[in-house]
Amino acid sequence: MKSVSVSGSPRENVGKKDAKNLRRQGLVPCVLYGGKEQVSFSMAELAFKDIIFTPESCLVKLDIDGKVYDVILQDAQFHPVTGKVIHCDFLQVFPDKLIKIDIPINVVGISPGVIKGGKLITKLRKLRVKGLMDALPDNIEINISKLNINDSVKINQVNVKGLEFLDPANAVVIIVKMTRGAGMGEEETDEAEETEGTEGAEGGEGAEGSEEKSE
Repeated sequence: MKSVSVSGSPRENVGKKDAKNLRRQGLVPCVLYGGKEQVSFSMAELAFKDIIFTPESCLVKLDIDGKVYDVILQDAQFHPVTGKVIHCDFLQVFPDKLIKIDIPINVVGISPGVIKGGKLITKLRKLRVKGLMDALPDNIEINISKLNINDSVKINQVNVKGLEFLDPANAVVIIVKMTRGAGMGEEETDEAEETEGTEGAEGGEGAEGSEEKSE
């Protein structure tokens, strides 16, 4: 899995007033859990561009006052109006302990169902997994080359060595849905058009006949 290095500064004071002062300076109040003790610190807003504002999950090398921790982002809070990051929780991880994390999917291949006119719908863009640090991939490949119309890939069909999937086994990851006209060949389309034309013509003649009788 991709690794990102960032640095933070210990917080001398903890509270709402201190948090507001930090935000005015372009800093984000943060907390680190999972180790022997909880650590309160702050990070520059710009440091989050490769952690939050990216489609990939990552392990973070967090340097706080010269001490480096292996961490993952556990939770982030955003301002309801500006959308800026206002608080983050990080979890310290260890090579010999299982980690729960969301891993993005990577769709590969060409679906026969899509070629026939079906629509590929992604139900889950990230999958919740549990595994050791060294087993975590950058993404989880989902091959759609065998998906026809109405076919899908479910959690219980995805296998990655060293990972346990935590989403429901029957949860759909990707599905190819039927759309109007999907799966119809040229001959079927022509026949449908001819049938519609004939029915329209017959309806027209019947209408004219009715008018003549009424007159």
